[in-house]
Amino acid sequence: MQAMSPIYPGSTDAAGQQATLGVLGGGQLGRMFVHAAQRLGYFTAVLEPDAESPAGLVSHHHIRTDYDDPAGLAQLAQLCQAVTTEFENVPAQALQTLALTRPVAPGAAVVGIAQDRIEEKAHFVACADQSGVTCAPYAVIETPAQLEAVLAERADLLPGILKTARLGYDGKGQVRVRTAAELTAAWAELGGVACVLEKMLPLTAECSVLVVRGWDGQVVSFAPQRNVHVEGILAVTYAYEGNMPLALATRAREAAVAIAQQLGYVGVLCVEFFVVDDGSEHGGLVVNEMAPRPHNSGHYTLDACDASQFDLQVHAMAGLPLPQPRQHSPAIMLNLLGEVWFDASGQRHEPDWSAVLRLPGTHLHLYGKLHARPGRKMGHLTITGPDEASIKAVARQAAELLGLPGLDVD
Repeated sequence: MQAMSPIYPGSTDAAGQQATLGVLGGGQLGRMFVHAAQRLGYFTAVLEPDAESPAGLVSHHHIRTDYDDPAGLAQLAQLCQAVTTEFENVPAQALQTLALTRPVAPGAAVVGIAQDRIEEKAHFVACADQSGVTCAPYAVIETPAQLEAVLAERADLLPGILKTARLGYDGKGQVRVRTAAELTAAWAELGGVACVLEKMLPLTAECSVLVVRGWDGQVVSFAPQRNVHVEGILAVTYAYEGNMPLALATRAREAAVAIAQQLGYVGVLCVEFFVVDDGSEHGGLVVNEMAPRPHNSGHYTLDACDASQFDLQVHAMAGLPLPQPRQHSPAIMLNLLGEVWFDASGQRHEPDWSAVLRLPGTHLHLYGKLHARPGRKMGHLTITGPDEASIKAVARQAAELLGLPGLDVD
């Protein structure tokens, strides 16, 4: 692991340059990272081609080039003392290039694992003895011969979900298949690219765990949050004591830490799990996927914890101590997609923020995106309060005002 001397906020180098932290990617995760870094006193730099990117609009420096542009990467390295990424599909080669001269967290190798479901699942299987969990039964399909082998030998995987190995997120690149004929058609529909076929399991819940690991191996984590997805996109996150059975929550937290340790990870890692009906009292735990970055399900930490996932992202990459975060308020987070800005007839309108913000304990976060469209993550609303009952009551009122789905699944 690369040696790391702390980069202190407000410090300057020999040339008088302010301590600057960089991020590849200009979306909302980058924006919230920039806010956290600036609050501590760092200068920030964003490499992102979109001139209207949420992070670029609020950063000290915005380098408007492609992620693999040599001149842009050289400029980022010249400006910054350390670099992170806000999404996993940044070219791994770009991270490797930056790592030649600057600390990069997370590193290219672990980001590369998260970019490829085949490698990701192999990692989960390899560290199952340490983590105590494994993934759903699956098969790799990269060639027609492998497809034929699955059809002939792995009928137990049907019904299942066919997922592209790369570039799938928020339900994209996934097709549910029940029969051999549907599997064959789905693979052709996805372009015959590398895929994994996962057995469909009897899910009872979904949860995620945020782990933060430093250069020195120190690890802290947040309690698991329970998530509800609608059409493959996160809709609601429940974050409070008792949101899932304690024994299950403890297992998930320990498993996520073990997965991060096995990777030698540096930075914020989100590990997502399925809770399945296996006949036991609380159900079984199956690891689904990991995200090498802060995560949508952890946005509640901005308002409900004394250190957010973005604060700890800054601490980890800069080599600062990692305080164990403390959640001071129960919370529910509601995702705000572009549909909120359109009425039932498809006409654009402004949401009734006045009514929403009149509700107690509401915290509105809009991401600075200039154009709303269906399915696009435009912001989130976190509700905090003294107890579970009070935040659920407010969340229901807010969801009704904004027409948000997902709460009825609870």
